[in-house]
Amino acid sequence: MTITTGSASDSAAIYNQLNTGSGASSAASTSQATSDRFLKLLVTQMQNQDPLSPMDNAQVTSQMAQINTVTGIDKLNTSINAMAAQFMQMQAMQGASLVGRGVQVEGNSLTLDANGKASGGFDLAGAADSVKVEVLSASGRVIDTLNLGADSAGRHSFDWTPPAGVDASGALKFKVTALSGSAAVAATTLQHDQVAAVSTSGNTLSLELGSGKTVSYADIKAFD
Repeated sequence: MTITTGSASDSAAIYNQLNTGSGASSAASTSQATSDRFLKLLVTQMQNQDPLSPMDNAQVTSQMAQINTVTGIDKLNTSINAMAAQFMQMQAMQGASLVGRGVQVEGNSLTLDANGKASGGFDLAGAADSVKVEVLSASGRVIDTLNLGADSAGRHSFDWTPPAGVDASGALKFKVTALSGSAAVAATTLQHDQVAAVSTSGNTLSLELGSGKTVSYADIKAFD
């Protein structure tokens, strides 16, 4: 690396020499090595500066602040990455304790339990004068209707037991219709499921459910 002598070089020249002097190897060096080279270059230039035209102290101070900022950001990134890795380990350990737990996720499937009862839920975007839940057979035919009356905005749940004479075999689903006067109220259906396994991929914690679906931890609306 060549050091310019005879006349003072401004801070831009220092920075350019630092970044171009060692070519491709410079780009691959660590921030600490970059900081060391910068300081050596700066000291050498100060020792060889023209006494009649000394370097601007303000520019030197600015360059020092910049290299300290870069070093500080690098250390901060390292610390954040370490914290993220620890957080994922903790989340995975907590997730393992969820195996076997009941959850609510977006969906419209109904599954009968050992007692012959099914449960579901829904989120209403606003208050409704009337809420109706239709239970559908595997072919999409309405086999039963629940009139729940008025409901407030937010999350609600319902239980359903097949009436006598109703064939509840196969994959059941449900549909929610909500009205405020004559206007429709948006309803998001929620199905009950059970956590069968937990897995991690990158920074994502995923839950494998009994229904065969795989959802992220953030997709869980509620735990039973």
